[in-house]
Amino acid sequence: MTATHLTSGPMRLAAGGCCRTELRGMAEHLGLSDAIFRYVQDGDTVALEGFTHLIPFAAGHEIIRQQKRNLTVSRMTPDLIYDQLIGAGCVRKLLFSWGGNPGVGSLYRFRDAVENGWPVPIELEEHSHAGLTNRYVAGASGMPFTVMKGYLGTSLGEIAPHVRFVDCPFTGEPVAAVRALNPDTGILHAQRADRAGNVQVWGISGVFREVVMASRQVVVTVEEVVDVLGRRPGDFVIPSMAVTAVCEVPGGAWPSYVQDHYERDNDWYRKWPEVSRDRDAFLAWLDESVMGA
Repeated sequence: MTATHLTSGPMRLAAGGCCRTELRGMAEHLGLSDAIFRYVQDGDTVALEGFTHLIPFAAGHEIIRQQKRNLTVSRMTPDLIYDQLIGAGCVRKLLFSWGGNPGVGSLYRFRDAVENGWPVPIELEEHSHAGLTNRYVAGASGMPFTVMKGYLGTSLGEIAPHVRFVDCPFTGEPVAAVRALNPDTGILHAQRADRAGNVQVWGISGVFREVVMASRQVVVTVEEVVDVLGRRPGDFVIPSMAVTAVCEVPGGAWPSYVQDHYERDNDWYRKWPEVSRDRDAFLAWLDESVMGA
């Protein structure tokens, strides 16, 4: 299968001066620990996306094991993996549009960091889903901002550094301008890649494509590496030249699900409050299940 789906995007962005540092001829196949060591540095802005499924848990755990610090992390729906990153002391700032344990309740490590500064204080930048998506879209387009009708009638433009209200130069209609977001590294999970580094995704995609095109470096973990990417209903292919590194990590999105590979482990999500509510219990789990993995 040829990777034609997004080919025109990277070429156009290169010609238009996209802030991506370079477009590579072929993604490099790396082990996960090597990819995180190379492409996530202390102080970076990192987006670990995935909407309902394809959540890059394994990559997040590797960030914890390597004790990356002072990260600004972005995610539309930070759930358990961000609770773990925050509780492990990796996060300085969180950009998000909703946070919680889906269908269960609170994120207690998130709450502890906000309310008590444990293990380190955390800064918050809150968005709507549309607002954060448009920040990625602007970054992917090589533009400094994009406009939307959201946030009108709120005071957000007076307090949020990522929103300003402007008048349309054609109609005079007020619109919200949202600043571009260009993560240093976008980290995503997908079903599979081929040996050239083209990545195939299907199912709920969230902002997968937008994060790929907005990020300066892109690390994708996949369930499997194959010789040929056979077509699947509703699939799309991210071409190798838009990806920095591919890591074969079967089960890399567990306990979230990967369509056509495994289901969501709902019991594990229900158990998380028991693990995370108490600091000592969380640290014991972290030491046993992540640091010792």
